[in-house]
Amino acid sequence: MAPGWVVVLLLVGGSSASESSQSCNVSQKCIEDINTFLWEINHDKPKEYAVLMYDSFGKMGSNVEGGNVNQPGLLQQCRSAIGPSFSELHWYRFLISVNFYRYRYWHCGPNVYGALKTSDSSSREMNGSTGENDRPSPEQISQSCAFECLQAFSLQTNCRGIFSTSSSSILVGSFSSLNGIRVLSLLWIICGHSTQFPVINNLDNYKNWRGTVENNPVYIFTISGPVFLAVDTFLLLGGLLSARSLLRSIDKAGDKLTLSLVANYLFKRIKRIQPLHMFTMCLTISLISLVQWGPYWFPFMDTMMDCKAYWWANLLLISNLLPIHKVCSPWTWYLSLDFQCYITTPLLIFLYRFKRRVFAVVVGGLLLMSTLTSAVITAHLHLPVFQPSTMTSENYVLHYYVKPYTRYGPFLIGILTGIHLATKKDQLLKQKWQAALGWWCSLSLMALLVGYAYFLKETPTHPSLPHAVYQGLHRPVWALTVSWIILACEEGYGGFIKTLLSLRFWVPLSNISFACYLIHPVFIILYIGLQETPIHYSDINFMYLFLGHLALTLVASCALTVLIEKPFQFFKRRNT
Repeated sequence: MAPGWVVVLLLVGGSSASESSQSCNVSQKCIEDINTFLWEINHDKPKEYAVLMYDSFGKMGSNVEGGNVNQPGLLQQCRSAIGPSFSELHWYRFLISVNFYRYRYWHCGPNVYGALKTSDSSSREMNGSTGENDRPSPEQISQSCAFECLQAFSLQTNCRGIFSTSSSSILVGSFSSLNGIRVLSLLWIICGHSTQFPVINNLDNYKNWRGTVENNPVYIFTISGPVFLAVDTFLLLGGLLSARSLLRSIDKAGDKLTLSLVANYLFKRIKRIQPLHMFTMCLTISLISLVQWGPYWFPFMDTMMDCKAYWWANLLLISNLLPIHKVCSPWTWYLSLDFQCYITTPLLIFLYRFKRRVFAVVVGGLLLMSTLTSAVITAHLHLPVFQPSTMTSENYVLHYYVKPYTRYGPFLIGILTGIHLATKKDQLLKQKWQAALGWWCSLSLMALLVGYAYFLKETPTHPSLPHAVYQGLHRPVWALTVSWIILACEEGYGGFIKTLLSLRFWVPLSNISFACYLIHPVFIILYIGLQETPIHYSDINFMYLFLGHLALTLVASCALTVLIEKPFQFFKRRNT
């Protein structure tokens, strides 16, 4: 089968080349030589020349997943083979682009091009209808760009990539448990926003709602207790994946960390988030001017009008550094925070690779700085640590909640987790008792973080040490407990939790999670702004609100991912 495939490539390549600017026709003699080779190699005891030719073909090596896709073969062995009817062999190099990867492989065969003279008579690269030394014409460049655009916006390709749950679509080393963690955290955020937005703006029984959620930890899944710990889970995942991505890029670049690699790494991140981010911002502004709003539209109108003055902050990904009431599409503050944390990854990876002691000092210093800063700000401004008290504290959002120097801890722990998982040579957990102890500590800390917030639900009127300590520690500790869950699952000690988090059901939802995060507040704002009467709180009402917002979000997110997010990820910078 393999020799036949090679012959097809030779014939197709030769035929294609004949249409190029250099006329080269496959001769009858060449076809006869190929048939002779195929006939000989299929014998039980083929002749030496056929064995040498076939053995010199390029073959798949190891570390393909890491980027080793070249198959050079043996040039000298090819040259040493002399057939019964031919003595002139050529060394053919083929180039195929598949899913953004460029595969090169070399094969030994008769002279397809007859007496064609080139600057490199021992090798030729076949890539479409041009040789390696041929420069594409402007028409060919235009056609290639048009084809690339059509392929990028292919509904069939993009839908297949989003909804596929087959094992082949899940990359090796992709940490399958992250899919479940990401989706569950997203559902937690959507549920919280589905409650938070109406509570702030148009609830007719606010006191009843607050009295209920303040005294029942069950409402942690809506808006009660610590403030949106799911955001810290996302920061942890962001740090983990950023470290893994950069380390893989370094490995593919020959174990070199260069400025161009870092620039490409940051460019990919911007290309990943900004197209859909900008579209969502423009969509929101358009809705503000087109929809006939009800009496509860004014809080959102005031917020969205800031887009006219501060849209540039979203474009530059610095919106979280502005006062929150001046941010266009306020929920997008997270994208700015995430990118600001993201740009620190190359520096930390550099220190990790070349100065381990300095790396340890810097990591410890950053973690300590983030913790102390959060604690000091909380004590100085008398900030609450408990929802819903935080919703009525302007200083909480202005000076603590959206700032990189108070939220960096979980991202840093994610970087450390990513480095460990990407570079480990042996398992950290070797005994079952170690895993059992880790699970007990992790779950106990989670319960403590949630439960202790209820003891600190009152907003302090003076500098409070318990509030300050809790504010400084609870987010890094939460990230640490989630990182343990990821580690235990990846090392085979996850049990049924690993099974649950790794269900293929999560994969499509994880693929559209970014669009879900950006678009779900738009539906909530539309619903609230179109109401002519206040919303009455009851568990069943809020459950239906959540399910309704979720259903619309999922449908719209599928469309946005297919039509906007995925196409821009497809485009790559061309080599010049």
